[in-house]
Amino acid sequence: MKKVLFSLIAALGIATGAHAAGGGMAWDKAPVNTTDKASLQNGAKLFVNYCLSCHSAAFMRYNRLKDIGLTDQEIKDNLLFTTDKIGETMKAAIDPKQASEWFGANPPDLTVIARSRAGHNGTGADYLYTFLRTFYRDETKATGWNNLVFPSVGMPHALWQLQGERRAIFEEVESHGQKEHVFKGWEQLTPGAMTQQQYDQAVGDLVNYLQWMGEPAQDKRKSLGVWVLLYLALFTVIAWRLNAAFWKDVK
Repeated sequence: MKKVLFSLIAALGIATGAHAAGGGMAWDKAPVNTTDKASLQNGAKLFVNYCLSCHSAAFMRYNRLKDIGLTDQEIKDNLLFTTDKIGETMKAAIDPKQASEWFGANPPDLTVIARSRAGHNGTGADYLYTFLRTFYRDETKATGWNNLVFPSVGMPHALWQLQGERRAIFEEVESHGQKEHVFKGWEQLTPGAMTQQQYDQAVGDLVNYLQWMGEPAQDKRKSLGVWVLLYLALFTVIAWRLNAAFWKDVK
């Protein structure tokens, strides 16, 4: 139950932190490749294990995961809760009424979370990729956590068991007569289940899946768009030559 509660708080923190997507530190480029089915499958696994307990993806059905190379049996064995069916949408395990009573609001739906967080620093995927990798321990906060992308975020680090616990190192500098705390690096307090490189890859897979989930047909749309442009180019050439043939004897 504790894991569910902290995951819910994390979800709400991402939702309320949308305004932070417009400023703050630079975002890292997310390694998004929605044609990489192995990455998408791992991202789907992480999403179900760490997000779906509190979030819903109301516009995504489990059987749509066949588009990333999974079979019905693999989805049933590895990604479905016992009460869910293959044709149902991804519903959160938590009771919405309980969520409202505990936190005052239901956790946000994550179907298009990657599409809704774009800003002048980059795409929504870039924001999520950087956000999920820049949590650090901060005993002055109620949750014990803080974040470089969204300072004073009101949420804990939902994936801390994978990344471990870190403390951010800041240096106080004076700029234009004002003192600022500038981020200098990390101090690893306790190790996680993954190395930093493995964790970055896992977050990349999760964000890659969130990007794909926001528009599962995006790769087909792009491919179809190329063929449409080629057709229009060919039709333009044909129309130009026909026009020249029709008007060649007109003086």
